[in-house]
Amino acid sequence: MRRVRYESTGGPLLLEEAPVPEPGPGELLVRCEAVGVTLPVVRKVTEAAEPIPLGGETAGEVVAVGDAVTRFRVGERVTGLCFGHGYADFALLHEAMASPVPDGASAVDAVTLVRSGLVALGALEAAHPEPGETALVTAAASGVGHLAVQLAKVRGATRVVGAVSDAGKAHFVRSLGAHEVVTYGDDSWGDPVDYALDAVGGELLAPAVAALAPGGRLVAYSSGGGTIQAYDLLVGAKSVIGFQMARIARGKPELYERRRQELWRLFTEGALRPAVHGEFALEDAAKAHAVIESRRNLGKVVLRP
Repeated sequence: MRRVRYESTGGPLLLEEAPVPEPGPGELLVRCEAVGVTLPVVRKVTEAAEPIPLGGETAGEVVAVGDAVTRFRVGERVTGLCFGHGYADFALLHEAMASPVPDGASAVDAVTLVRSGLVALGALEAAHPEPGETALVTAAASGVGHLAVQLAKVRGATRVVGAVSDAGKAHFVRSLGAHEVVTYGDDSWGDPVDYALDAVGGELLAPAVAALAPGGRLVAYSSGGGTIQAYDLLVGAKSVIGFQMARIARGKPELYERRRQELWRLFTEGALRPAVHGEFALEDAAKAHAVIESRRNLGKVVLRP
């Protein structure tokens, strides 16, 4: 099979031939039809001290199962998070991390909707939104952000502000249902909001906190770091909530499954529209990474083995 790897931090992505892996206990071997490209994986290529397997969201057909697998059979279509080599023709998924792809949905729909949607929905729920409140979503054109904009409206937000890196993304974000679009460098992000979902971190944390109304909540789910001054929270009785998807996946499997089902329901009803920026062949993985690194993507970036 073909597989993408790299040999050193920041090094080029290489396409190589590798043996098809054997599924171990509790594992599924999946013929990959679509692989989601995520910012955390792109960052690891450029920042990790040691080369790592390029994993991530995968969707395709189960072609073999390991011992003790009970929920899936050969021939079924699944999606899930691959912790090993996922940029490949075949990948291994742990059964606990896999979910079925319903009839009528494509593999691209699955990798665009499920993992990114779970992050978006989880971050939104961490904000404890109430109908009639107002929301801010940073990285609003990203794979997660474009779903968060839509989910905030589903949860009853009467005003959703999308924050983006480039004004050229405004039309796309408005097409998702955002009422207003601001860019990170704007002097003002408009009227204060009740809660903000931040996927960027770093220097954007301060303006995101400043955009909150008194009593507002900021949910931080970025791997980008950053610092917030306690005084900025104190004077407005504001709060910051950290959200991590892995905590839900590992510690609350029933909640994880309920949210997956909710995402598919919203998709089937037409209330949630996953958008794909582009589809790239495995040999063009570097081009896919470049789109993410340059923040050019409008929606999800997908590899098609």
